[in-house]
Amino acid sequence: MQVLENWSQKILRVALVLFLAVATAFELQAADPGWGIVIHGGAGATLKENMTAEKERALQLKLSEVLNTGHTILENGGSSLDAVQAAIRIMEDSPLFNAGRGAVFTHEGTNEMDASIMDGRSRNSGAVAGVQLIKNPINLARLVMEKSPHVMMAGKGAESFAAQHDVKTAPAEYFYTEPRWDSLQKHLKQQNLKDPLETERDHKFGTVGAAALDKDGNLAAGTSTGGMTNKRFGRIGDSPVIGAGTYANNATCAVSATGHGEYFIRSVVAYDISALMEYKGMSLQKASDYVINDKLKKFGGSGGVIAIDKHGNVAMPFNTAGMFRGYVHEDGEVVIRLYNN
Repeated sequence: MQVLENWSQKILRVALVLFLAVATAFELQAADPGWGIVIHGGAGATLKENMTAEKERALQLKLSEVLNTGHTILENGGSSLDAVQAAIRIMEDSPLFNAGRGAVFTHEGTNEMDASIMDGRSRNSGAVAGVQLIKNPINLARLVMEKSPHVMMAGKGAESFAAQHDVKTAPAEYFYTEPRWDSLQKHLKQQNLKDPLETERDHKFGTVGAAALDKDGNLAAGTSTGGMTNKRFGRIGDSPVIGAGTYANNATCAVSATGHGEYFIRSVVAYDISALMEYKGMSLQKASDYVINDKLKKFGGSGGVIAIDKHGNVAMPFNTAGMFRGYVHEDGEVVIRLYNN
């Protein structure tokens, strides 16, 4: 009788283990959100009390437009690369963000823009740095990826390459916005009052980016920026640096970063998140939280990332007061966040 009871208990335990395993597998499968796109419009000292209702509304509308555009492309079977490029191009065309038309001014009163894009399927990538008259730097970055043997082009060379491929340019006046110009004047005055290096640390935020997963399971990421207000000497941040500001790998995730570029470069932030997933088996959320809120923060870096993994899970960690961010999955529900909530 005792033997039968022991066997019955063993059978029940095995059945319970199998049931839990099947239930867990089903839950994980059901939890996968599927294809989608996640975006950011920069991280920094974004406090609700410092934002006018008008600007907040404008940001909400523009981020919604960006996400809906990306969603439509993906819904119609478009590639993650196409969705990322289109999303970033809309933000480059808006003066609300520090990229393209809204790019900040350098110390000399010019605009120098950087951008990059990466294909998670092939890990091909393209980037441009320090371009001045390119209307949409993300378009040129993709051309570098697809129409050249190189990964990064800079300055006049990148602009010569752009001319050969009929890339749209714009006069310097196109990139002039009064708030950005006023910001430069303010920073120049501050520079006279304290260490110039400290002034640069204070004005490091901006950047736009997107990461997407398409119906074919391909990931892509891209980033575009006007850099740092009052930057000098041809300074280039992390946005065009593959592995620092942008990274995509179909085996793990796609990432776009925003923040103090020097720290993101030194920490190879975007790749680090992917590596933790690949080599340590971490989830996207755990890996990105650890890199942004532990490793980077301890190192002295500030900013954030947006990321999407091969299952469609999204992460948007940051260690600043706020980050303009949002995402949409195949269900079409748009989620937008501006502040630390």
